[in-house]
Amino acid sequence: MAAARERLLTRNLLAYLVSRFCAGTAMAMLRSGVGWHLFALTGSAFQLGLIGLVQFIPALGLVLVGGAVADTHERPRIMRRAQSVSLTAGLIVGLATGADVVHVGLLYATVVLVAAANAFDNPARAALLPTLVPREVLPRAVTIASTNQALAFATGPALGGLLIAARGPALMYGVFVVLVAGSLIALGFVRPGRRDGPRSRVSAAAIREGVRFVRHQPVVLGCMTLDMFAVIFGGAAALLPVYAQDVLHVGPTGYGILASSLEVGSLTMALTLTLLPPIRHAGRALLAAVAAYGLATVVFGASRWFPLSVVAYGLVGVADQVSVVLRSTVIQLATPDTLRGRVSAVNLLFIGASNQLGAAESGFVAALTSAPFAVVSGGVASLVVVAVVAWWLPPLRRYRIEPPARA
Repeated sequence: MAAARERLLTRNLLAYLVSRFCAGTAMAMLRSGVGWHLFALTGSAFQLGLIGLVQFIPALGLVLVGGAVADTHERPRIMRRAQSVSLTAGLIVGLATGADVVHVGLLYATVVLVAAANAFDNPARAALLPTLVPREVLPRAVTIASTNQALAFATGPALGGLLIAARGPALMYGVFVVLVAGSLIALGFVRPGRRDGPRSRVSAAAIREGVRFVRHQPVVLGCMTLDMFAVIFGGAAALLPVYAQDVLHVGPTGYGILASSLEVGSLTMALTLTLLPPIRHAGRALLAAVAAYGLATVVFGASRWFPLSVVAYGLVGVADQVSVVLRSTVIQLATPDTLRGRVSAVNLLFIGASNQLGAAESGFVAALTSAPFAVVSGGVASLVVVAVVAWWLPPLRRYRIEPPARA
């Protein structure tokens, strides 16, 4: 056990986790903060939905290219360059906000620029992790990294809400810049890990190779598809400013608590998973988790009592974290290093589609009807997705992660 712990907790991994925490906190804070800032400027649920679509467009066009770049270049260097772009964007919008010359167009431009940078940063970060630890401890490293990310995603919205309540959005953007700078400093201590096999060149054929690999792995493809459609219909994140201001009447501090409750639930589940034996019946667990996700979304959408809303949204995070850990472990173990960037990019494209198209769907439906109707109907649609996928893909229902063979 001590030897395994020593192989796991290397300086490389610790520096990677520090960088990932700083960057994750910064990005989560920026996402929630821009949503609040945009709603304060426009009062429009439609604009909240549109900003989700704007975030997805760069990912759709660039993330597969970013995956191919991650398989051909030094991954920490890619991350440093991408995060430098995000730092610059945060600095510009922060200065404009402080000078009271910010406008909606600048907020959209910031979202587009940061999303484009993340299209290169995220595949490189996902592909880098398996090269920093021995294969036999990778499942535990994935769980620790997921816990670290859940902590960052819980910290970001809560911190952003407190900063906005204290001094307004300008202070939030300033802290975003500081956190990204901290991530860049930590990345300076990460040394590139092992690279197995020859590197390919960035080309359309190389990108197609990654897509083809995913298409011929039915369980991996099934996990991605289930998560994508469930979140597209059941995502409520884009409407949190509407809930905080118009439904629950809790202001920016309550908005920060509400936004972070999902990540607190994710963090709680992530910590629990580090203490429990690995989930073996992964298919059944994934279907059950997504069903719980849909039910919790329905409760959140119907609630008018702030404590119940916080608990329900936290349970959404609990269910989602099970899916995150299972997807990450299966993808990393099943993918050769020469393809990890491209396969990670496909996974991120599914995740981006679910989050950003889900935000657009929620905003547009809310604009046509109401925020509660959009969230409740979306939760019901997620339950329908679970039933359809469970019927359509029996191999996913039966899928089991086998324990490692004993020497």
